[in-house]
Amino acid sequence: MSMFGDGLDKAVQKAFTRPAPKSAGPQMRYMVKQLGGTKAVADLLGMSQRQVERYVAGKAKKPRADLAARLEREVTKRWQPQIRAKAREKAATTGGIVIDARARMGYTAPIGSTDQDRIRHLTVALPPRYAARLFEAQEQGASDDRLREIAAEALKEVYFQDGGRRAGSLEEVRFTDVEHLEFDL
Repeated sequence: MSMFGDGLDKAVQKAFTRPAPKSAGPQMRYMVKQLGGTKAVADLLGMSQRQVERYVAGKAKKPRADLAARLEREVTKRWQPQIRAKAREKAATTGGIVIDARARMGYTAPIGSTDQDRIRHLTVALPPRYAARLFEAQEQGASDDRLREIAAEALKEVYFQDGGRRAGSLEEVRFTDVEHLEFDL
């Protein structure tokens, strides 16, 4: 599970104008339409083409828990791509992104001014350039560690250094042991 990647996805999903289909039949029909056939859906979900056809026809209604989770994840990943793109574009150019995190944070500074890591709960509005970096890294398949590094850089500049008004000699911000993480556009 990717905590940072999933958090970014949930933030973008808040911009959806309609809810994604919830039951198996409509979800399968949506996937068949998106992928262009039952064979492609069957290959993606790891099931038989005939079973996909049963769901599309309404003869099968209740998938196993693991199949239901995979199906929901794939539908949500493809739902309203234009709305998703507009929300990301807005955050990356004008709106920025808000990070709400409870994690162990600390920093490294020159001798005599280091702060021990401690649990902090921060809600910080990050500027659009950091939203753009987070979304760009996510689209390129960056690991959770890379997304965490970008968030740590953003917190260093915005929270710890207050946009250059203090702690100018701060070297590194540590952002570990994340207990809670949520993004909002």
